[in-house]
Amino acid sequence: MDAQLNTNFVSKKELSHKHIAFSMARIHGSGHYYHGASDSGVYQVDHAAEKPEAKRFTAEGHSSYVLGMALNSRHLFTGGWDKNLIWWDRETGKAIRKQKAHDKWLRGVEVSPCGKQLATVSDDMVCRIWSTETGSLLAELKGHKAQTPTNYPSMLFCARYSPDGSRLATGDKVGHVIIWDTESFKPLQTLDAPGHYTWDPTARRHSIGGLRSIAFTPDSKQLYTGGIHKIGNVDHLAAKARIEIFDLETSESLAVLSGGDKSKGLVEHMEFQRDGKWLVAGGGDHKGWLMFVDPSQSKIIREVPLPMHVHEFNLNEVGNQIFTVGHEKSVRLDLQVCRPLGQAQSTWPSS
Repeated sequence: MDAQLNTNFVSKKELSHKHIAFSMARIHGSGHYYHGASDSGVYQVDHAAEKPEAKRFTAEGHSSYVLGMALNSRHLFTGGWDKNLIWWDRETGKAIRKQKAHDKWLRGVEVSPCGKQLATVSDDMVCRIWSTETGSLLAELKGHKAQTPTNYPSMLFCARYSPDGSRLATGDKVGHVIIWDTESFKPLQTLDAPGHYTWDPTARRHSIGGLRSIAFTPDSKQLYTGGIHKIGNVDHLAAKARIEIFDLETSESLAVLSGGDKSKGLVEHMEFQRDGKWLVAGGGDHKGWLMFVDPSQSKIIREVPLPMHVHEFNLNEVGNQIFTVGHEKSVRLDLQVCRPLGQAQSTWPSS
């Protein structure tokens, strides 16, 4: 797909399920993916099929929410609230290694571009690096504070490798980002996006929001951080989605993007189209959405409502399909080139 052009959604294929799908990992070049669920299950889906189904792995696995998931060429890796990290055989669906990875809830799992490192993050505020080949612990990355400025427990929500695999970014509840060297495992840089964090002294007296997603640009010159603006309603996350962009050479904040009326809630995940001409962000506040961002203008160019809160998605290699998972539904979106990016949003076909 020509990245200079905007897209229209020509079809949507929905799959309903009785659980919340929190995480996903797609097999390269296909419509096959796995998702991790609120019922502790790991499911396999062929969303290219005429009638897609979510088929659960029958082997014993997690005992709680499966919040993190990643693939390499041999294995599926999952992590969850039970603090465990599991290696699965992709062919048989059998768990081949299971180990306690953290002391508190495990929030995210990421595989390096080379497929040899596995990063996990947890509410114990440690990022651990594992060998995907042996399961051995390679490093413990410590630098995020355990307490918020108001003395409540913090959370380490996300990690993301740079496209060349030389750096790893981790982000926490108060919007603090640490960028690590993936050979020495030493910190290289820190960034702060406190606008993702809300402290409400009257409503339940706890901190909410947080930095939920990270994405390097394909050239690794900028870092996008995703979360939510200041929250007024702690039950419904009734604030606009928030993306803050950083220059990694100067560590300066370049722009803050705010979702519109269709894009309220948390930015749960972000991905760049292959050559970096546009970014997709997904999330929700019970209702869900995708946002499309033009990085050259630091501007949100389209917001697309979806029938569920989106927890994760994957953009295929060509850029003409998006696979999304979330609350009780998974949705495949098929895209088609339609109009130049510079045209007003009101002229685009409705989603």
